[in-house]
Amino acid sequence: MLQATEILNASILIVDDQEANVMLLEQVLRNAGYTRITSTMDPQAVHALHQQHRYDLILLDLQMPEMDGFEVMEGLRDIEAGSYLPVLVITAQPGHKLRALQAGAKDFVSKPFDLVEVKTRIHNMLEVRLLYQKLAEYNKSLEQMVEERTAELRESEARFQRFTELSSDWYWEQDAQGNLTRFSGPVAEMLGIGSEEEPQRWNAAERALLDAKIAAREPFLDFIYSRANLDGSTQYLQVSGEPMFDTGSRFIGYRGIGLDVTERHRIA
Repeated sequence: MLQATEILNASILIVDDQEANVMLLEQVLRNAGYTRITSTMDPQAVHALHQQHRYDLILLDLQMPEMDGFEVMEGLRDIEAGSYLPVLVITAQPGHKLRALQAGAKDFVSKPFDLVEVKTRIHNMLEVRLLYQKLAEYNKSLEQMVEERTAELRESEARFQRFTELSSDWYWEQDAQGNLTRFSGPVAEMLGIGSEEEPQRWNAAERALLDAKIAAREPFLDFIYSRANLDGSTQYLQVSGEPMFDTGSRFIGYRGIGLDVTERHRIA
């Protein structure tokens, strides 16, 4: 929501080759409380003035010698490319109104002036212009916030990755179909994913219990299972995992860490 002072402090440029019209519009605006008013009777100066000051509103006469209002708007579009062209045209020719709107003007006032209409249209245009600016600033701020949050998440993910790598022998993520999507270490071998080795090498009861937890999408902590090595020894593996869900609570897979704890069991 805009405050009245925001509108009255908006920057306005009056462009008219008739000094009497310039003086009249300046007086109308000052009496209405506007404080930042600039004027010029040289249409060729408008491009440079707007490029420097970026006025919130340009009151532009269409009928001027050497360079008319349509040519002025053509130059202003270079500055406001893809943005809001803050031009309110002034014309005594009814047939020019549609052409002016097609050229990029946002509104018009007719000569001779109806002062109440002039003040109303100026106020309404400034309100729209300032709201447009606020929206652009909000979008820019939101975009920056998203970029910062994304960077934070990436940094947090990198820290988590480094931590898991330090605290485990392998780390993995699976999609909802059980396919590995991210991993470090010999995950496929240790979890038996895509492995062609004989199923009997795994402790069937332990693997059945682990598979049941995964099928039920349950988390598991320090779950130990074993398998027989080709030399007849037994290898013990410890794994912890948790199911992952998206923002709509849809299951999207598992992630977890694992350790080879064979030596620990031998010592015990």
